[in-house]
Amino acid sequence: MQNDLSLSGDKIVLTGTHVTTSVKKQIEQLGGQAIHLPLITVNEVKSDMDRQRLEKSKQYDWLIFTSQNAVLAFISKIQRFHFQASEWTCKVAAVGTKTAEALEKIGFEINFMPSTFSADVFVQEFPTIAGDNVSCQFIKGSMAKDTIVKGLSCHVNEWTVYETVQTTEHTTELLTLLKESTNVSIAFASPSAVEVFSKHVAKVIGWHSFKVLAIGHITERALIKAGAKVDIMPHTYTMKALIQELANRKEHLK
Repeated sequence: MQNDLSLSGDKIVLTGTHVTTSVKKQIEQLGGQAIHLPLITVNEVKSDMDRQRLEKSKQYDWLIFTSQNAVLAFISKIQRFHFQASEWTCKVAAVGTKTAEALEKIGFEINFMPSTFSADVFVQEFPTIAGDNVSCQFIKGSMAKDTIVKGLSCHVNEWTVYETVQTTEHTTELLTLLKESTNVSIAFASPSAVEVFSKHVAKVIGWHSFKVLAIGHITERALIKAGAKVDIMPHTYTMKALIQELANRKEHLK
């Protein structure tokens, strides 16, 4: 049976914008310390055309969301203009459980979710075939890759609802932590966070004094390209799965 304190003495640095209470609690219950030092921030992209774009989005056959941040920005627009989820009769596709949960929370039904939470698998499994007269709107962030647009056979319209901004606000704190502490693991959930860390932290201290944790194969690729050895990348692309796999690994080594 797994020791409840598998992460005893470990410091887990979370570099994403949002860290849920449940993830912090999970780390603490396993004996670890959760440290939130974001390397990116996320801002909603607002426009005078947002109301019209919301109206137009109802006309598509599918709405596609590949991140929780896109959902949150979309919901912000819906609430600002006092729309209701019931006004959309189109189908909804979501990548990731958190993405789906955020949509379901305000009343959207999820009609499709890929077996693996990645855009690559999404385009392989999405239920349309070439020649279908299907229209899709991809509701996305500023750093989204073109995998969805190029990979689907149907027409895809893009709507950028949030922007990802890199921040160096916490890089000095990260450097100090890594120089003064042992048993540190750093979790990355986006190539943008990897880029900031690589330029402002790894350039000074390297990649070898801590465990490197990655969510998703795109982030894993970015880490490898930057010179890191990825210690853990869970099959399920969620922070909870990442933390659980780290705990399992630590328990196995005891």
